[in-house]
Amino acid sequence: MVIAHHLMWTLYGWWLPNDPRGSTSKTIQSDVLKDLGELHFGRKRVQPPGRDIRNFYDHAADKLQYDLLSFSQNEFPIVADVFDRAIRRCGYTCYALAIMPDHVHLVIRKHKDRAEDMIEKLQELTRDELNKSSLREPDHPVWTRGGYKVFLDTPKDVWRTIRYVENNPVKQRLPLQRWGFVVPYDNWPEHKRR
Repeated sequence: MVIAHHLMWTLYGWWLPNDPRGSTSKTIQSDVLKDLGELHFGRKRVQPPGRDIRNFYDHAADKLQYDLLSFSQNEFPIVADVFDRAIRRCGYTCYALAIMPDHVHLVIRKHKDRAEDMIEKLQELTRDELNKSSLREPDHPVWTRGGYKVFLDTPKDVWRTIRYVENNPVKQRLPLQRWGFVVPYDNWPEHKRR
């Protein structure tokens, strides 16, 4: 039984189908992006150096329809406030949120909405708010449409994923993130009945 979801998606233009690290894409739908490099399905076992990834995105920025933007560290609280409002509006329970310069991670408790619908709703609500907040121009897409989901079946899976999400900023030498609307996980559904 699925008890929670690990959801992740990128900001517009980041982690393209032919990203040098590999991707889960099976096709490159845009002809202008095909010149950037070969498609490699799945994460490459040996990861390229950071300079190769930066070089790839420097070249990609010239080919994208919209500016390749990231969140700065001082924008993280604004983005968190936007997620707070979206999560409350949807009625979701959030166990972890990491806001990164080019992507986000969430751990969300099982809900009547499917994981794909959660991603779509959260992207739509946060995109609209971020466009209004002046962090993005009104016509900028903000997110890459869709995202990745991992089904979490046991409290052990949820705890492991919460630690992974919480440590994501730290691994990139960013401060640990604590957001007031993120609730502590209580081992649901295995917590003791009263």
